[in-house]
Amino acid sequence: MEVILKEDVEKLGHRGDIVKVAEGFGRNFLLPRKLAIEASKANKAVIDQMKAGAVRKSAKEKTGAEALAQQLNDVQLTFERKTGEKDHLFGSVTSSDIAAALETKGFKIDRRKVHLDDPLKSLGEFHVPVKLHREVTAHVKVTVSREGEAGA
Repeated sequence: MEVILKEDVEKLGHRGDIVKVAEGFGRNFLLPRKLAIEASKANKAVIDQMKAGAVRKSAKEKTGAEALAQQLNDVQLTFERKTGEKDHLFGSVTSSDIAAALETKGFKIDRRKVHLDDPLKSLGEFHVPVKLHREVTAHVKVTVSREGEAGA
């Protein structure tokens, strides 16, 4: 099944791309969520208009994302967690925790934009990538310290 993407879909394509997908994925996921439309001749004509608008919108979003990235690169987050023997954490620091901490500092970032391969399960400092735009990634400094350690 061929579809035209109305939004950027991670690992599939960008807005305006014509992609081939499995029938079930298109019919049960992309179309109901209005992430794509079927690739008919009429829709292909509409896509040309969408692409012109998308170029302008993407440039504007990129400029905003670059400004936000500069602010986020200066942000430091500290999480205190209980530890057991050998400094193993009880629990972990997840992308949701990082997004919530960023929100308390005034940044509205979706947890899916915080790219952690695995939750942070050890003490230390980490540089966590936050993908703001397909071409712009910020790095937030995250410190995980032992509960009760002041200023660590």
